[in-house]
Amino acid sequence: MKKTFIALVALFASMATGMAFAADATGKWVGELSGPNGNTMALAVNLKQDGTKLTGTSEGPGGAIEIKEGKIEGDKITFYITFEGGGGAMKLNHTGTITGDELVLNIAMEGGPGGAFPPIKLTRAK
Repeated sequence: MKKTFIALVALFASMATGMAFAADATGKWVGELSGPNGNTMALAVNLKQDGTKLTGTSEGPGGAIEIKEGKIEGDKITFYITFEGGGGAMKLNHTGTITGDELVLNIAMEGGPGGAFPPIKLTRAK
């Protein structure tokens, strides 16, 4: 009985410690996306965190697009956006890491021409 109690206390302590180290994703994150011709485009990601769930929008040259299936686990985030482009429906998968007020996103495209973008560094707007 005593060993079970100690194990439960250790389990809850480790869960609380993990939650304390979880990143806070809520806020507006801004940066620039490199275009195919060397030009840059403004990018903003607006996130709202509720536990491990993320909701919000990604704002680029085409306007604001709702993020889907947003999740955060520790300092790792994932979500995707979909839109209609010249080549039909496209899906952009986003994976990223939050460190303080910096969010590094990796974006990979499904549909259209496909492929991945170079990592994008966003900072939390103050």
